[in-house]
Amino acid sequence: MSAKVFHSKAVFHLESGETLPELQIAYHTYGTMQPDGSNVVWVCHALTANSDVADWWTGLIGEGKAIDPARHFIVCANILGSCYGTSGPSTVNPVTGKPWYRSFPAVTIRDIVKAHMLLRAHLQIPYIQLLVGGSMGGYQALEWALMEPDTIGKLFLLCTGAAESAWGIAIHTAQRLSIEADHTWEQETAHAGHKGLKAARAIGMLTYRNYQTFVRTQSDPDKEKTDHFRASSYITYQGDKLVKRFNAQTYWLLTKAMDSHNIARGRHEDITASLSHIKMPVLLIGITSDILCPPEEQQFMAKHLPEATYHEIDSSYGHDGFLIEFEKIGKILQSWI
Repeated sequence: MSAKVFHSKAVFHLESGETLPELQIAYHTYGTMQPDGSNVVWVCHALTANSDVADWWTGLIGEGKAIDPARHFIVCANILGSCYGTSGPSTVNPVTGKPWYRSFPAVTIRDIVKAHMLLRAHLQIPYIQLLVGGSMGGYQALEWALMEPDTIGKLFLLCTGAAESAWGIAIHTAQRLSIEADHTWEQETAHAGHKGLKAARAIGMLTYRNYQTFVRTQSDPDKEKTDHFRASSYITYQGDKLVKRFNAQTYWLLTKAMDSHNIARGRHEDITASLSHIKMPVLLIGITSDILCPPEEQQFMAKHLPEATYHEIDSSYGHDGFLIEFEKIGKILQSWI
């Protein structure tokens, strides 16, 4: 199922003060919308995902699943700055007629949400019954809940936080340093910085999983080995796989956008006050072994959100557990709904 593309010819104003002369947004929809929007489920995706949520989250979305196109109208939009059809470094700058590459301006989580809001208006969606987001997707959902509170009925947040942590920023900085160490990364080609991106992905994989996962799945039974270890092959494979489908300049840009995430920024209050403004029911899920966005971040939100329900899943899959533990997540979500 290919993505649809919405083209907005209006100038798009970014938080930085810079503008895009026009905007294109790639998106997928599944099912049929009720006129009042009472069955709309909007999913905000994470860093390297795309808008085809029924493809990458099959355990949670599909026939007979917790989110079912037979009952729900499901929307997922590729985020601003990404490389899957929405305006970003890989798309053409209409002023120059050439791809933006490194000249694409900085974006924030709020800019990404503003693009979602533009698409919502275009699709004539009056109301989002359930707004879903895991990891970076949760950053978008939280911001959206503050920017359009009367438009959203419920929030479902997984492995996410109210602000990017110092730990997360440090990881992203290490990843960007890896990209910047590739002397090709600022070149005006689609494959610029691909070796740096491979290294950045390697760093990312260490945070998406954890010690226990690697020891359990990637240990070598051959005690005589001195090279070509399974763990090394796995990391190399994951890096190669991302390089084939993603763009280094996009990765650099979007990790910067993640660093910008703080729901209290510019609101003249602290994070607890900002959380107190999110009045709709919120389902929060944390993964015990998540070292990238650990349960303490979800527990903090559960403490300060007016109407929060918190569940913690005991899983060895780390941060990636929000994509893998779909059976447990589906049961929790169905019960809560």
